[in-house]
Amino acid sequence: MQTVKSKWLAYTVLIGLFPIFSRFLVWLVTKEGSIEPFAPQDFIAFGLVLLISNINEIEHLVDADRSWKTAQNGMSACLIAVHGVLLCLTLVGGDSVDRQAIMYCVAIIALASLGLSYMLFTRISKIDLNRSERVP
Repeated sequence: MQTVKSKWLAYTVLIGLFPIFSRFLVWLVTKEGSIEPFAPQDFIAFGLVLLISNINEIEHLVDADRSWKTAQNGMSACLIAVHGVLLCLTLVGGDSVDRQAIMYCVAIIALASLGLSYMLFTRISKIDLNRSERVP
């Protein structure tokens, strides 16, 4: 596995999953019904970590097509906006929002963010590999 992708997996994905794993661990050791095993806010945090990492990495990328960089930043920004709306919906609470529907939405959006981030870092790994092959 390339260094860029290894760092992405270790520093971004695993750290982004920390809230989900933490809540699940707390759920395992608490009395039944005290806490939910999964919460939409944790998946939203995971997606935001991935998307912000995408934007940061693209901004520091030198050897890439400008239109590709712009498209990637645009997709990441749009998904950040969707995450923001979903976060607002989780804060409304009460009976006005279907929590199960929100949970499905945030899980799907988090998986989409993971897929986008994976594709982006796969391409960055190839760009980085090509750059290191050209440097004497």
